[in-house]
Amino acid sequence: MEFKRTNGKNEDFIENCRLLDMDLDRRVGKKIERGKYEKYNQLDEIQEAIVIYENGKPIGGGAIRKYDDENVELKRVFVQAKYQGQGIGSRLVLLLIEWAEELGYKRMILETGELLAESCAVYKKLGFKVIPNYGPYVNMPESLCMARELKG
Repeated sequence: MEFKRTNGKNEDFIENCRLLDMDLDRRVGKKIERGKYEKYNQLDEIQEAIVIYENGKPIGGGAIRKYDDENVELKRVFVQAKYQGQGIGSRLVLLLIEWAEELGYKRMILETGELLAESCAVYKKLGFKVIPNYGPYVNMPESLCMARELKG
């Protein structure tokens, strides 16, 4: 398995984000209006992304994006269903944390939702704690925001 550093323009990363959106539509699309999140999930500002390959085939990915001088936001983390439950997503997030620390960030923040119980469990296992909703998510009660201090 290969974890390859890239950016938001990488075709495999873009395709993984499309698969993530399809999965979210299937899982929570009937319960929440996902369209209001689109503008916060644009890939044009993503300079740091990782795509996961198994035998040369992309199977997952994720990214970080600068939020401000001290905070970096975890974005678009997704591992295809066939590969979930094997610790691959946790390894991916740890590699993104490592990259954020290399870049000197002090804290990683993220937005997810309570409806995504598996994701919440992974983030909590990796040391993320629930925080008050930040920025665009302040008035979105279905959003759940989390943060983890970094060694930056």
